[in-house]
Amino acid sequence: LSELSPDRRLFYFPDRNLAAVDPSSSSEEERDFFFPGREWRDVNGLPIQAHGGGILYTPETRTFYWYGENKQGPTYRLHKKSSARVDLIGISCYSSQDLWRWKNEGLVLKADTTNTSSDLHTSNVAERPKVIFNNHTRQFVMYLHIDNANYSKASVGIATSSSPLGPFTYLGSTKPHGFDSRDMTIFKDEDDGSAFLVYSSQSNSELHISQLTPDYLGLSPAVSRALVNQHREAPAVFKHGNFFYMITSGCTGWWPNQALLHAAESMLGPWETLGDPCVGASDEFRLTTFFSQVAFVLPLPGLRDLFVFVADRWNPGNLSDSRYVWLPLTIDGRLDGPPEDDSFEFPMWSRVSVRWHRKWKLP
Repeated sequence: LSELSPDRRLFYFPDRNLAAVDPSSSSEEERDFFFPGREWRDVNGLPIQAHGGGILYTPETRTFYWYGENKQGPTYRLHKKSSARVDLIGISCYSSQDLWRWKNEGLVLKADTTNTSSDLHTSNVAERPKVIFNNHTRQFVMYLHIDNANYSKASVGIATSSSPLGPFTYLGSTKPHGFDSRDMTIFKDEDDGSAFLVYSSQSNSELHISQLTPDYLGLSPAVSRALVNQHREAPAVFKHGNFFYMITSGCTGWWPNQALLHAAESMLGPWETLGDPCVGASDEFRLTTFFSQVAFVLPLPGLRDLFVFVADRWNPGNLSDSRYVWLPLTIDGRLDGPPEDDSFEFPMWSRVSVRWHRKWKLP
């Protein structure tokens, strides 16, 4: 798995010209199929730049909007022991009506190339953007992880727009309730319109969860702690029936690790750890979440038990060539056994499975 391994380059990041998923030139046999890990191009034949992202669906237009980090720049390290990085470029947006053909709508939140004190200056970090729509204010609200190059700022940024296509107006950043915040997500409960911020805190040792105010621009006073001392990050939340589920990764930087599934009756917890949802492929593949890190779980309109697991296959040697691992996430039946932690009495959780496929398509 080292960056210099030829097996890693060939297997996890196959040659662009041989393996790209390109809607502008795909054959009939490959049309509409997802190929996890292959390079994925937009309708103009250019590599999609939407890493660490989230997807918003607008029922009125039946359109999906994919927001993510644009990493189309040279990868470098500030010093030998620092993490690989790309100068901040901005947040990309792509639109689609079938989740396979994506149109590049440009940067909806751009980096600041002149003001070194700006959160969005090219020397800083803007990661894991997520956008939700506020039905009352009619505003699209983006939350994202804001940091400096050495990840000591550890804050949450907020931006708004009257259109899903932006441009988004950046409102600033904050440490939620005074706590450090790194990998984060926001979740909107479509049943009642409530929304929540979930972020890794206390030096990534636990997750914090807070409900957003009705305008989605602030936080309620209460902070709920979850997965204390479990060192989890990259939370991705989804709802099935009356229950909430969350998939997280471990804290190993750009390198992949084992995903875990958690469940709760309330977004504020308590959260139960149910185990690894990954199914199929080799042990090595499963224990590295198919060599990827979860970014988002997308509910599919009209399909109650089927979701899309959206993940990134990071390439720390060349972050612009990081790939996407999209797989079907299914909810079917009950768990085969009790949860890992039986200190609480919980309802019988449903079985959540993220199954490996080399090639698959939506129904």
